Amino acid sequence: MQFSAFKDCLARRILADPGISDPSRSDTQNETDALDDFAAYLACETWPALPPSLREATYETRDAVPDIDELALDNVPATFADTLVSCGLSDDEESAAAFLRRTLRDFVVDACAPPPVWSRTRTTECEICEREVPLTYHHLIPREVHNKALRKKWHPEAMLNSVAWLCRPCHSAVHGVATNEVLAREYYTIELLLAREDIQKWRKYASKQRFGVRRG
Repeated sequence: MQFSAFKDCLARRILADPGISDPSRSDTQNETDALDDFAAYLACETWPALPPSLREATYETRDAVPDIDELALDNVPATFADTLVSCGLSDDEESAAAFLRRTLRDFVVDACAPPPVWSRTRTTECEICEREVPLTYHHLIPREVHNKALRKKWHPEAMLNSVAWLCRPCHSAVHGVATNEVLAREYYTIELLLAREDIQKWRKYASKQRFGVRRG
């Protein structure tokens, strides 16, 4: 996850160069693919050379993150600077190092950002059936197992109150497919829940139901 965040920061820095985005070009899909490949290449070259305390940066570990201005970049492969220079993104090795430090500062800001106030993540549609109906909030890590989740180090404390906004039928369906402990350990995001076949089948059924209409 942190590698992807670093790659995204590289992509944003690359796009910030005025010579990269040309409004006259129409082949935006190929440009997007090329940017993705280029950012991935630079990230792969650089990531292993960064200290673990930086690669593993999170909100919880922010105090252990090294000062980017003081960070030694001696282990970064020369191919990083060579590539930036050859592509016109930097003039020399020194400016390439400055480019990398700016990128790393962006990465630290993103990686160490505090978790959202979960009540502000409210949606207008159920996150499973996608109907616009009255919603409840489902604790993705059920409160009953919060202490155990911390003790077993399943999740950082900042994630304990993460929620999904679900209609009551979908909320009940989620609690019907697994115990609270299994939900906390294996299905702690909407994406993980939706990967279950039984939830997918329920979703297809629920999405066709009209709210407030009784049949029969």
